[in-house]
Amino acid sequence: MGTALLVLAGYLAGSIPFGYWLVRLLRGQDIRRLGSGNIGGTNVWRSFGARFGVPVVLFDILKGFVPALVASLTHGSLVAVLTGAAAMLGHWRPLFMRFRRGGKLVATCGGAVFGIAPLVAVVGLTVWGLVFLAGRYASLASILAAVSLVPAALLLGQDLSVVIFMGAGALAIVWLHRANIVRLVHGEEHRFQLWHRWRKPVGPPQAHTR
Repeated sequence: MGTALLVLAGYLAGSIPFGYWLVRLLRGQDIRRLGSGNIGGTNVWRSFGARFGVPVVLFDILKGFVPALVASLTHGSLVAVLTGAAAMLGHWRPLFMRFRRGGKLVATCGGAVFGIAPLVAVVGLTVWGLVFLAGRYASLASILAAVSLVPAALLLGQDLSVVIFMGAGALAIVWLHRANIVRLVHGEEHRFQLWHRWRKPVGPPQAHTR
């Protein structure tokens, strides 16, 4: 498979709006009208609980991981980062949702990083887990995990293309969480509940984390 086809496949994989489709199919609701209004796993989890959130998070990871891994194994790091970036772009602006707002890239970026540089991904996942356990702020955990990627890539001797990819991904995640940063500064950010009984969401979308 050529470079262009791999990148296109990455974008198409990232564009699959699994969170939107799952909620629409099983609950008959539009996830964009609930919680933060995003289609990513965190908003689905907040709105409908772990039994909906977990599969969405896993799928969002896989749609970054699989294309990036295939590209890495067959074409090397440069094509892998282009493919991973394309998957992230697809998740943010999905073709299958007419390029409207998607998710905030965290799970898909994490999957792509695992496919390109697994040890760097382990560092990011560790940072995410420690920060989340300390405060249960998914947004803060995501931001700090993203910021940790470049130092980890440099320390682990990754190619320049990989370091640039990590930096661009981190910047994108921080930018997409800018409203969360404001709420964190003002002590208004919501803590995340891993397990809760599903209750019918009410009210207009409110900005949370993804």
